[in-house]
Amino acid sequence: MKRFKLILSIVVLLLALSSVGAQDVTTVTMWFGESAFAQCLSDILTEGFNAIDPGVQLEIVPQADTWNTTRTAVVGGGGPDIVRTPGPSFVYEMAQAGLILPLDSFADDLGWRDTFVGWALDLGAVDGQVYSLADEFETLIMYYNKTLFEANGWTPPETTEELIALAEEVEAAGIIPFSHGNADWRPTNEWFVGEFMTQIAGPDNVYKALSGEIPWTDESLVEAVETLDMMMQRGWFGGGIDLYFTNTFDTNLATLGSGEAAMNIEGTWRFSNINDYFGEAANNNNEWDWVTVPSKTGADLFTIGMGNTSSINASTPHPQAAAAFLDYYFSPAVQTQLLGSCGKAPAPLHYAEDALDGLDPRVGKAFGDFFAAAADNRYGYTTWTFWPPKSDVYIYEEIERVWLGEISVDDYLSGLDELFGEELMAGDIPPIPPR
Repeated sequence: MKRFKLILSIVVLLLALSSVGAQDVTTVTMWFGESAFAQCLSDILTEGFNAIDPGVQLEIVPQADTWNTTRTAVVGGGGPDIVRTPGPSFVYEMAQAGLILPLDSFADDLGWRDTFVGWALDLGAVDGQVYSLADEFETLIMYYNKTLFEANGWTPPETTEELIALAEEVEAAGIIPFSHGNADWRPTNEWFVGEFMTQIAGPDNVYKALSGEIPWTDESLVEAVETLDMMMQRGWFGGGIDLYFTNTFDTNLATLGSGEAAMNIEGTWRFSNINDYFGEAANNNNEWDWVTVPSKTGADLFTIGMGNTSSINASTPHPQAAAAFLDYYFSPAVQTQLLGSCGKAPAPLHYAEDALDGLDPRVGKAFGDFFAAAADNRYGYTTWTFWPPKSDVYIYEEIERVWLGEISVDDYLSGLDELFGEELMAGDIPPIPPR
C-alpha cells in the first residue's frame, strides 16, 4: 500500500510539474501563406526566435488567403497575436476600430525609433499613434527576358516614349509586350496606376495631389492614366483585356520566362521566386534582368512601397511577448537573413554598408539603387502605402471600368478627386515623406 501511495504521489507530482511547465510557455502566433516562400520565412523565424527563450515560443500557422482570413478572425475577436496586413492603407480602419494595439510604448522601450529609418514609423501612425511596423521596403521595377531582348536586338528603354516604341516592336514580333494579369490579386491594377502617375506625371505632382495642392484631374495625371489605358486597349498587358482578368501570377511569370512575353512591371517581392521561371529550373535557357520603369523624362525613379505591415492584435493575452517577437523580427540581422535565404524584401531599417554582399548581383543592385534613390529624393509613392483606404480601393476597382469602356479617364479621375477630398478633409491621409 505504501509503495502504491508513493508511486501515486510521484505521478501526481510529475503531472503537476508538467502542467506548470506548460503554463510557463507563452506562445506567440503568426499567420503566413502556404507558399514555399512563406515556408522559408517560417522555418527561419521559428528556429531563430524559439532558440532565444524557451518560455516564449513562436508558432506560425499556414493560411490560405492569409489577409482575408486574418481580417475576418480579428474582427471576430480572434486571430493571431501578430496581425499582418498588405500595407499601411489597410491598417487605418483596423486601428480606428480598436482591433490592433498602439505600439508607441514598445517603440520607446525597445529602441525602434533608432532601428527604423526616420520616416518609416510615421507610416504606421494613425491619429498620432503608431499602430504598425513597415514590413517590407519595396518598389516596382521592370523585369525583362534578357535572352529574348538580346536575340532580337532590343535595348531596355529609358523613357516612356521608348517603352511604347519597344512595345510596338515586341507586338509586331508576335510576342506579348507585358506578362500581366490580376486573377490572383485584384489590387494588381493599382501597381500600374500608381507607377504611371509617378513616371509620367512625376513624383512632385503626385506629392502635390496627395497633399491637396492640385486636383487628381491635373493634366499631368490625366496623361499618365490615358497612357496606361492606351496600352491596355492595345492588348499589351497579358495579351488582351479578357486574358488580363484571367491570367494568374504563375501564367504571367511562365510566359515571361519562356519568352512568350517580353516584360513585366512588378515589385521587388518577385525576387523571391523569379528564378523558378528561368534557366534550368524552368527547362529553358533564358535569363532575366531588370531596369527601372521608364519615365517620361528618362530619370531613374523608384516608388516607395511598404508591402505588408505587422501589428499586435488588441485581443492578445500577451502583448509583451508579441512585442519581443517584433523586436527580433525587425532586427537588421534577421531581415538580412530573410532577404538572402528567402528573397524577402527588407524592412526600412538602418543597415550596415555590407548588408547586401553575397546576394544575387541583380538583387543587390536593385536594393542598392533603391536605397540610394530614396536618399536622393528620386522617389515616388505607391498607392497601397500612401493613398487613404477608400481612395486606394477606388484606384484599383474603378480603373477596370475605364479599361472596359464604361467610364472615361476624366470620369475616373474626377471620382478619385471627390473621394480623396473627403478623406483629406477627414484627416484620413497616411503620413507622406516630404520632398
